[in-house]
Formats: sequence, structure tokens, C-alpha cells
Amino acid sequence: MDDPYKLLGVARDATQDQIKSAYRKLARHLHPDLNPDNKQAEEKFKKVSGAYDVLGDPAKRARFDAGEIDASGAERARHAYRGAQRGGVNEDFRFGNSADDIFAELLRRRSKGRAGSWNPFETDDSAASAKGSDAEYSLKISFPEAVMGTTKRITLPTGKNLDIKVPAGTKDGAKLRLKGQGHPGRGPAAAGDALIEMKVEPHPFFSRDGSDILVTVPVTLPEAVLGGKVTVPTVDGKVTLTIPPESNSGTVLRLKGKGAPTGKTRGDQLVTLKVVLPDHPDSELETFLKSWSGKYPYDVRTKAGMA
Repeated sequence: MDDPYKLLGVARDATQDQIKSAYRKLARHLHPDLNPDNKQAEEKFKKVSGAYDVLGDPAKRARFDAGEIDASGAERARHAYRGAQRGGVNEDFRFGNSADDIFAELLRRRSKGRAGSWNPFETDDSAASAKGSDAEYSLKISFPEAVMGTTKRITLPTGKNLDIKVPAGTKDGAKLRLKGQGHPGRGPAAAGDALIEMKVEPHPFFSRDGSDILVTVPVTLPEAVLGGKVTVPTVDGKVTLTIPPESNSGTVLRLKGKGAPTGKTRGDQLVTLKVVLPDHPDSELETFLKSWSGKYPYDVRTKAGMA
């Protein structure tokens, strides 16, 4: 069976972070989604996942390094002890170290009230059975998909294809737990779970504040001064918004029920107005403003307490 250190391309004294980094790099390169119909890459992906299942868990890694489990995570039953009982020669058997192991096991069993019935040469059935480790996965979804919900097909690190339902109102960083979809357990034990972290991609103009969706909409000077109806985007599609006359930049208008779902209700969409002047100078507008400002002067900074 392949050495998990060689499969991941790391040294035996590699740190856990180095092991995780090596696994993720290989998983991205070999992932079935990026290598459709490539059986060789799929097989290598499964081997790499199996290697990480052993080395990615510090406890399993320590047991593998100690020779207690093999590269698949299966128990290496106490062959050394049995070989000694039969009178055979076993290079892995060292009586001094075994005595320490037997004594430690005796104390462990004694703490459970079983010391009187323990035989140090028996195989511990509980050690041959262990729940599988969890498999982690990252899924990118668009802003509208996160708000409205969607169904996505993914390939788990175990190589299994699965359709998952992304709930409406999902936030960036949220995790979905899929029971029994992780790495397989040993013996009769159950498989681990799949933990899928949601990565919501940034949107060109939408953002979120809890269940409210925020958007800044540019308006012209006449629309701000005179008011009017403008078309604005929402995650449901475009809608018409009425701008009150004499609206300043920074005015916030509310579209009820156009935000993100929270249970059976939805938040609102908050539209911030931004007054934008023409791209090119307009001499007629400049002449009018000079005449108007002379007749109707006003100090906005003093009113705001900034003067």
C-alpha cells in the first residue's frame, strides 16, 4: 500500500499545516470536476484523500507513525504479541516497550472496571472500529443564489457527486453539514460528515446588512431636484422606484420585502441615492446656478456643524 507521506509529497517531519497545504494543492489539481473522464486522475484523487484522512488527523498520524495502523487507517492487530506466544521471531516485538503498553492498557481498562477480565494478547475490537473523519469542501455561489437559494451539484473530496440545496438567505462563511457524506469509517462504524463552507462571491453593486440588501443608485440633478420615477435593480429583477422632489445625495429609500429571506419573511432593500452631475460642463447650467446662488445663498456645512 502506498506511503501516505509519499502520496502527499511531504517529509515525515512535516507540520500539520504543511500536510494540509499539500493536500489542498493536490486536491485542486486532481479534482474530478477539473478532470472529467480522467480515471487516472480520479484514482489518484481518491488515494490522496485517503492519505490525508490518515495524516490530516494528528491522532491517526501518530498511530500510523507508531505502526499501530496501516496507510488505509486499518488496525495492525497485535501480531507482535501473537508471534511471541507462538515462539516465533518477530522483529517488531520488543518486550520492554510491550510491557509499558500492557501496563498502560491495564490502567485504562481498570479505570473502566474491566481490569480483572483483560487479556493483553486480545485484540481490542473497539480499536478496529472508528467513525470516519469529516470531509471539508468549499462552494462558491453568487450573491443572488445566496439570497434566493439554489441547488448545486458538487463533487466531494471523497469523489462522490452530490446535489445539495443551498437555503435562501445563506450568508458568506455559512456551513452545511451533510450527515454520513464524509470519509468512510473503519469496520462497522459510520462514515464522517461533509462540511461545506459557502463562499458568496462579491456583487458589482449589491451588499448585505443582515437581512437587508444595500444598493447605491446614481440619479441626475433634475431627478434629485424635481423628483421622478427611476428603474432600480433587485435580486428579483428590476422595479420602479419613486424619488421624492428635493432629494439629496445620501437619501435612503426603502423597498419593502426585497431583501434576504429570514424564515417566512424577507428583509428590505435600502436604496441610497447618489446625485451625479453631467460628464461634460454645461454653460447654461453654470449660468443659471450662478444667478440662482446669488439670490438664494445657503450654508450646508454650518448646518451640519462643520464650519
